[in-house]
Amino acid sequence: MSEQRRPSMADVARRAGVSGQTVSRVVNASPRVDPLTRARVEAAMSELGYRPHRAARALRTGRTQTIGLVVSTLANVGNSRMLQAVADAAASRGYALTVVTLGAADGIGPAFEQLREQGVDGVVVLNEASVLARDAPAPRDLALVVVDAPIDDPGSAYSIVQSDHAGGAHAATAGLLALGHRTVHLLAGPASSFAAGERERGWRLALTEDRAEEPEIVRGDWTAASGHAAAEALAADPAVTAVFAANDQMALGAIRAFAEAGRRVPEDVSVVGFDDIADAADYRPPLTTVRQDFDVLGERAVAALVGGIEDGSRRVETVPTTLVTRSSAAALPAQH
Repeated sequence: MSEQRRPSMADVARRAGVSGQTVSRVVNASPRVDPLTRARVEAAMSELGYRPHRAARALRTGRTQTIGLVVSTLANVGNSRMLQAVADAAASRGYALTVVTLGAADGIGPAFEQLREQGVDGVVVLNEASVLARDAPAPRDLALVVVDAPIDDPGSAYSIVQSDHAGGAHAATAGLLALGHRTVHLLAGPASSFAAGERERGWRLALTEDRAEEPEIVRGDWTAASGHAAAEALAADPAVTAVFAANDQMALGAIRAFAEAGRRVPEDVSVVGFDDIADAADYRPPLTTVRQDFDVLGERAVAALVGGIEDGSRRVETVPTTLVTRSSAAALPAQH
């Protein structure tokens, strides 16, 4: 076989010692192939460097093996991590990924239309964009998964996968109260964000259960700069001894605001974040935070989408979160 020629399905069939029809069934993930034969065909595909031709397969199956992803922005770490997780999960299933980011004034309808024109088989909608997806008519010709949406949406025509934001926030707040802090101040995310709202709900529930005073909420926009700006007033108040920040980037900004005010973390004030981003253990001090498993979240979202593409199924799933204890939270200082 010439090195210049792209290997064909017939080449794979000859190498594996099977019919072209069997190779086609393997390529199209048909269940009508026994495991040993499938393994032999996949080995031949790998040896030859065979890659299915997407356009030809689309003509045969009506599917492009491409999925779309809609996200409001990739500027924050959580969305970027989710993009990577979805891309990895899609690739492991043989799907290509097309990404659309929303402009500040755009609705989600144009994003769906753009992806439809590109022939995607289904769409994953991430985080802040999920609010727009819930308020827009679901595309009837596309499978749809919304990441982070209320699981009790009445009659929703899409699958929902979410992290246990409320449970993680409850654990973070309850952990600070257990250290003796009389209350916990919340550095919240945007009011329009479902995830931020759920984290606020978990924080409030923990305070209520402990009969602790509920302080006024301060808000940021998920960035470290907004966390710094929002925390400046908290840093100036000596009564503030514990802060739960709704993501790690805002926690980083808050830690800087406390340092600039001459207040040490955790000796004078404890700070807990949310997400457990890759750098959280390298903050000064290392950040106690709620771990959101982006890899699992992306995998479950793609699995739900592929289910919707293949058999029209709908799933609702919540992925657990975990409190990771490091050095940024400590017992209430003795002088308090």
